[in-house]
This record gives sequence, structure tokens and C-alpha cells, in this order.
Amino acid sequence: MSKDTGLNAIEMQCLRLSFGLTTEQVALLTKTTHEAVIAWEAAEAEAPVPAQKKLLEIDDIIEMQVLNTTDGIEALFKKEPKRRLAFVVYPTQALYTQYNPEFLSSLPLTELYNTAAWRIKKECKLVLEVDVSLIPLDAEAYKAYRADNGMSESRESRAKWAATQL
Repeated sequence: MSKDTGLNAIEMQCLRLSFGLTTEQVALLTKTTHEAVIAWEAAEAEAPVPAQKKLLEIDDIIEMQVLNTTDGIEALFKKEPKRRLAFVVYPTQALYTQYNPEFLSSLPLTELYNTAAWRIKKECKLVLEVDVSLIPLDAEAYKAYRADNGMSESRESRAKWAATQL
């Protein structure tokens, strides 16, 4: 039985980059310092196990979102012939926080949510042959769309708005 040695310096850096996060954001997520993250990635210090676990947990959450979403899309396209979708992504943390409070405990940063959307886009293209466009939320245009169509705020309303942006 081999002993799990954890992530090495390059693996820590690759994981951070795969999330699209800065070293400052990783420090925030792992409750450490920017300098500590730099040291982990330079192999000058080993990342503490709780920090490694936190980042791997986030990666698992993103992968589960990819799996669940692509399964839902696959089921949808068994009934509908269209092969094009639009996903809303959030250009700022403030917009992400405002429109997605339910995700903040699992994916606290907009970059992580957008990373999940990007991975879903790639999986849909490669496996399902579905084109997904990532549409940055324009809050004013979205509010106007809702008002014009008598819609309330919901994920479904955002999805319908995004579809109009294709």
C-alpha cells in the first residue's frame, strides 16, 4: 500500500491555474497568506494538508457540477433536436454574489463558477456535440428583459435571457 504524499509544487500550481485563480485568491480560500501560496508553488514549502484538501474539494465540486449538468443536457437533447445552449457567467464577484447566493458555500468565487461553466462547455462540445456559449450577465439588459416579458428573477429567467443573446 503506497502512502499518499499529497500534491507537489507543480500540481498545486496547475490546480490553481485550472481554477483561474490568483495566488491571493487561493490564500483567501485556504485561509493562509499570499507568500505561503507562492512558497508552495516554488517548492520552498509544502502546502498544508487542509489547504490541499480544500482545493481538491473545490475541484471535486466543479467536476460534479460538470457531470450533473452534462447528464441533464444529454437527457434534454434526447427529446429536443437543438444543439446549442447559452450559459450565464458572471463578470464580477458582486453580480455572482447577488444572483447566486446558493453557490457561495461551495464555489465562493465567481472565477470558480465560471471555471465550472467553461468545463461544462468543453464537455458538451467533446462528448455531446452541443455548442454552449458563455454569456456574461448584463444586469441592466437582464432586468429590462424580465420587465418586458413579465418574468420574476430566477435561474430559468437568466437562462432564457442568455438564449436571447446568442
